[in-house]
Amino acid sequence: MNLLWQALWFLIAVGLLVTVHEFGHYWVARRLGFKVLRFSVGFGRPLLKHIGGADRIEYVIAALPLGGYVKLLDEREGPVEPADLPRAFTRRPHWQRIVVLLAGPAFNILFAVLVLWGMLWMSGVTEVRPVVGDVTAGSVAEIAGLRSGDEIRTINGAPVGGEKDVVFGLLDAMSSRGEITLGVLGSSGETRAAVLRVPDPTERRRLTEPSELFRGLGFSFWMPPVAPVLGKVLPGGPAVKAGLAAGDRILAIDGVAMNDFRDLVAYIRARPGAHVSIDFKRAGVARSVQLQVGSDEVGGKRVGRIQVEPPPSAGKLPDRMLVHTDLSASAALARAGEEAWSMTMLQARLFARMVEGRVSLKNLSGPLSIAEFAGESAEAGVATFLSFLVLISLSLGFLNLLPIPILDGGQIVFQVAEWLKGSPLSERTQAFGQQVGIALLIVLMGVALYNDIARQF
Repeated sequence: MNLLWQALWFLIAVGLLVTVHEFGHYWVARRLGFKVLRFSVGFGRPLLKHIGGADRIEYVIAALPLGGYVKLLDEREGPVEPADLPRAFTRRPHWQRIVVLLAGPAFNILFAVLVLWGMLWMSGVTEVRPVVGDVTAGSVAEIAGLRSGDEIRTINGAPVGGEKDVVFGLLDAMSSRGEITLGVLGSSGETRAAVLRVPDPTERRRLTEPSELFRGLGFSFWMPPVAPVLGKVLPGGPAVKAGLAAGDRILAIDGVAMNDFRDLVAYIRARPGAHVSIDFKRAGVARSVQLQVGSDEVGGKRVGRIQVEPPPSAGKLPDRMLVHTDLSASAALARAGEEAWSMTMLQARLFARMVEGRVSLKNLSGPLSIAEFAGESAEAGVATFLSFLVLISLSLGFLNLLPIPILDGGQIVFQVAEWLKGSPLSERTQAFGQQVGIALLIVLMGVALYNDIARQF
């Protein structure tokens, strides 16, 4: 995907969500009587500036669009006119300061709820039935009694809406005590319980790494069969060099029959750099070619590639696998609030477990990964991009509530401490807190950036 395309949609997403966040601080501060000096989207040299209102507030769009801020009148930063002292940040009641600090994260969460509400009201909810596909022999899933064709109906007794609920439930369980009870409906109509257990904490932590959950548990969701027909053959890849073309039906590789496109992918992935013989059919005529498999590194492992894509219709689920529910305005709002709450609470639990060492740090994503997700979601359509904005807005709201001194949550801790103490904290205490906060953020950003680079290469 074009890097400029990714950068464009990343900046659009960040600019929008930062504006929402800072508008929360700005709007509440003005309603409570604080004097606002500047509302800036971005940092650095102003590109656009407008001065308006009785308070002569500066509205700025700055050169570096990766953030923003609201500047309030504060006597700690310089002399304040006596007439304006009652409106300075340090002269307002502590509860008002805390409300202003909470407003930014709250507006991000509110924005996510409103966007989600609109999407659910317009389109309803479509859930994919969580039907078990392949189960690996000897795996945790097989030992628990899961079988291909089982439909997961409950998790620890709670009803399941679709595949998403199962994924979140499994991730939550594997990052805590490593045990989860699935209530399943068998393909012959019987109901039973399947208890998945992973007692080893090291193995549980590995399961929280990206793409490892289902692989480690040993099962996947059912997907419709995909004919072993080449949809797109990418220019310059091993397949096109060997003479393969879109529409070719792969019959066998090295004499091994290919009955599904996923069989082809699995066979090739396991043979990076190998020479293989491919039997295929084109326009009813059987042919054969020799091909050298390409090699890429994914997650620290070498995997084979021949640079082909499945047919366009691949992965389309039959209607029996989908459950659609239309929602009224009130039902959509309630559902949006529930989903935002559950996602935020899951973030909180997983972050706490990451600090405890029970969740892999590989889950931290930095700007490169977020930009890639932004570009992919924008390319997939409006609904996908809006879903991306919902997730990022909830994450931004949650992260800003962390008790790290240079974030809103850390500033709230300072204000609560001052309120209880009855006097301002010393400059030395505040400076130390700021240094600790900056150090923590640098560590988090460093890990996230490392993960970004590792994913790319």
